[in-house]
Amino acid sequence: MDGSGLETVAEDFAEARPKLFGIAYRMLGSVADAEDVLQDVWVKWQVQDRAQIRDATAFLVTMTTRLAINMTRTARARRETYAGPWLPEPVDTSADPQLGAERGEALETAVLVLLEKLTPTERAAFVLREAFDYPYSRIAEVLHSKEPAARKLFSRAKARIAAERQRSVDEGERRKLLSAFLSAAQAGDFQELESLLAAEAASYSDGGGAVRDALRVPVVGRTRVARFVAGFAARFWTDVRVDWVEANGGPAVLVTLDGAPRALLMVSGTGDGIDRVYWVMNPAKLAHIAARATVDGTT
Repeated sequence: MDGSGLETVAEDFAEARPKLFGIAYRMLGSVADAEDVLQDVWVKWQVQDRAQIRDATAFLVTMTTRLAINMTRTARARRETYAGPWLPEPVDTSADPQLGAERGEALETAVLVLLEKLTPTERAAFVLREAFDYPYSRIAEVLHSKEPAARKLFSRAKARIAAERQRSVDEGERRKLLSAFLSAAQAGDFQELESLLAAEAASYSDGGGAVRDALRVPVVGRTRVARFVAGFAARFWTDVRVDWVEANGGPAVLVTLDGAPRALLMVSGTGDGIDRVYWVMNPAKLAHIAARATVDGTT
């Protein structure tokens, strides 16, 4: 391949990269795994015979999705032995709120957690349709199936997620709920915490087995969550720095201690209040967003 040909290859990949990363990340819930997929795609793309390729982006999307499906199967096996609740690695979306997509769907932490319950092909169909608005005919091509099968995969995935998730409040209301929760949590105010939580609220702490403060099981129920959060207030919030960041298309709070990231706090809410509290505490999952926050000057 001559210099001009290699330059075109690189330009096509760079142009498609935000979309490719957005697909891989939503499929895998991991920045590192998504980057691994894109690295494989880049290597294969450089040696690909382009004579029969009419649409470079479409070809790259197909390759990325199929590689992500394969990696999803491997990742699922790893997560079966994960220490405690698994949460997706938070990703900074301040520069790209939709993360390469036409819509921000399938990016919130609450949705990514539910995607873990789908089969790899259901997940791919949901991501391509819900976030990238792909027609069913195109999804069928990507998945090597027929259009009716693609429709069925998506409808089944959509129904399973809808069955476990109430309608979420908008970003502005979520920010208000997180702000109120943060204030009550720092003060250890049990009654205020309880008033902010929905009856079936749950708190998930992902420490990957490496963080003492991360519980190995979820805390479920309004009173239990409020008691849990109030109980560790004095120890957890002492001498920390708190900064607002944008993660997965919504508001989040980055907690640092002595310059090192300690937790990323996010919530999801419904009309009844906060239904999910997410504490990402695994140091490996905080590295990317903490580094980005430092570059942007928030910490």
